[in-house]
Amino acid sequence: MVTDTTPFPVPRAAPQAERRPHAYTVQGQTLEDPYAWLKAENWRDVLKDPAALPADIRGHLEAENAYTEAALAPIGALRKGLVAEMRGRIREDDSGVPEPDGPFAYYTRHREGGQHPLVCRRPRTVVVLPGQGAETAADGGPEEGEVILLDGDREGEGKPFFELAAAVHSDDHARLAWSADTKGSELYVIRVRDLATGQDLEDRVEATSGEAVWSGDGSAFYYIAVDENHRPARVMRHRIGTSQNDDETIYEERDSGFFVHIGETQSGAYLAVTASDHETSEVHLLDRHDAAARLKVVLPREPLLIYSVEHWGSHLVILTNADGAEDFKIVTCGLDDTAKANWRDVVPHRPGVMIRHQHVIAGHLVRLEIENARPRIVVRGLDGTEHDVAFAEEAYSLGLQPGHEFETAVIRFTYSSMTTPAETYDYDCVTRARQLRKRQVVPSGHRPEGYVTRRLFATAPDGETVPISLLHRRDLALDGSAPLLLYGYGSYGTLMPAAFRTNLLSLVDRGFVYAIAHVRGGTEKGWRWYMDGKREKKPNTFSDFVACGRALIEAGYTARGRIVAHGGSAGGMLMGAVANLAPELFAGIVADVPFVDVLNTMLDGDLPLTPPEWPEWGNPAESEAAFRTIFSYSPYENVAAKTYPAILALGGLTDPRVTYWEPAKWVARLRATMTGGGPVLLRINMEAGHGGAAGRFDRLEEVGLIYAFALQAVGRA
Repeated sequence: MVTDTTPFPVPRAAPQAERRPHAYTVQGQTLEDPYAWLKAENWRDVLKDPAALPADIRGHLEAENAYTEAALAPIGALRKGLVAEMRGRIREDDSGVPEPDGPFAYYTRHREGGQHPLVCRRPRTVVVLPGQGAETAADGGPEEGEVILLDGDREGEGKPFFELAAAVHSDDHARLAWSADTKGSELYVIRVRDLATGQDLEDRVEATSGEAVWSGDGSAFYYIAVDENHRPARVMRHRIGTSQNDDETIYEERDSGFFVHIGETQSGAYLAVTASDHETSEVHLLDRHDAAARLKVVLPREPLLIYSVEHWGSHLVILTNADGAEDFKIVTCGLDDTAKANWRDVVPHRPGVMIRHQHVIAGHLVRLEIENARPRIVVRGLDGTEHDVAFAEEAYSLGLQPGHEFETAVIRFTYSSMTTPAETYDYDCVTRARQLRKRQVVPSGHRPEGYVTRRLFATAPDGETVPISLLHRRDLALDGSAPLLLYGYGSYGTLMPAAFRTNLLSLVDRGFVYAIAHVRGGTEKGWRWYMDGKREKKPNTFSDFVACGRALIEAGYTARGRIVAHGGSAGGMLMGAVANLAPELFAGIVADVPFVDVLNTMLDGDLPLTPPEWPEWGNPAESEAAFRTIFSYSPYENVAAKTYPAILALGGLTDPRVTYWEPAKWVARLRATMTGGGPVLLRINMEAGHGGAAGRFDRLEEVGLIYAFALQAVGRA
């Protein structure tokens, strides 16, 4: 029986999920899964229509939600105050920097009080960058000739969930292909708007991934159709004015382990179709301006070979890990000579310096690379000369924004740090002139000098050094008494940027230290950092996170039992693993859409993401070694009779990535097994999926819930 030894006063008994006998055998071992019934047999129907959820499962989830609300009722005023505070840091009528394209500049903005973006354009104007002549660009306020092409608030009105995914204009600026999800299940409907009339055409394309690329003449667009298991599998061509039933299949992926994505080369010449899993890719190109053109493969897929392609005149520019380039290199080849034997190095491989992204414009090759968790932009001219765009802070975030145009010398990038609000710059690659286009405004005020950001390193059990990014108030006493929120992810090679986030100030201003543990499984220290945190080496991710917590304690930033851990999705799996591994370190754990039922999910090849995930985690049905590894850490299987910290698990009913039953099963087993601590709380958003609420202010309700829980866990509510 769980005893309440935390600051959470729980007014009633927690729901106890019914145990229903269910056993299965895998790799010679029989396992019991008494909560398997929480997975609806008709889960595909539930993704499309939440009302299809069976009554017994719905009743249990609603009881869990009611219990969580009752448990958190005493901090209801704190939650409301946090939401109001965080909203006060948002410029409600914010506008993005316009992106020039021909005669127009396109951008999104929000109206005051609006939840969803407005997609807008206005006539292009001329701006003079310092130290040079006139450069055509976009500037000025939205009132100068603005036309609202799509009103997200109007489209989402009256809908429990609405997410605008894409809004792509045709080359002739006459039409807009836009997609939206109204269930949270990531099944997007694409519509086409006539920009002269402002009205949508009759065209309606359903069950798509949301991506759209126009043909050069604007008579058709390409999109990705998802299959019956919710996987992006086919590239289709839809001709304007025809039925979806008549759409033409351009490409079909036969391997269920490969997902398909589409994009447009920066030159605008080609549609790029990419089929990939987490360690192999294959790219096909299609001339957007030739209706009779057929797809042409750049290089047939080879196991463990990853590449992406840009077009540059008569050549292709390829970012790849070919020939042992673990941290990637950039090569080039002729358009008609794409065999790997014809690839020639442009930017050679340098171990430990990972090239994350390449951007090609008419006269320059630009790359974003990272070394020892510090990013930089490198600009390379046609003559081979290079220069860097870098910043001096210990920890910061850089991002490239591709824009619409190719015939330009100007690139756009964003910069922020954990203390510095986001800044958007236009940078002239010829003159090296840098123009600040936008600085993030914090309406309620922000003094960067009042805060400190630092980069520390923890030592993992095997001797590896793990980067940590830190934020705290400058006047905070570093005597070990401060509570600390430790965030982690560590999967898929995803890099966790040390970026500015206004919401964090609500914790930091209340005496928290905020830290990001850049654990293995990401790419902060290169591709090797990723490979050392996947499959048989996945446990490194968990031990790295625990090492970061202990290092922060030893450095005097916090104390044992004063840490709240936070992670989402695969980072939620990390939360479940460290809850089992070192529960004594934590006052609380927030597991957001947590991937905690790893073994059962990896055994179910019908689930949307399972086959593409096998390269990341291993296939336990085919490999005994993979089974043993996953079984050794899967949070659901490793719940033990011990004391656990307070836990808040969040999920979404229509989530196709981490299904709702994963946190529901995990919470049920925790409550039935643990001997003390808690409470263990579950909240399932019955009207949303993986990303939670879609409206920008509705999202704050979820953040307010998490932060109030964290404050309560450490006795600061």
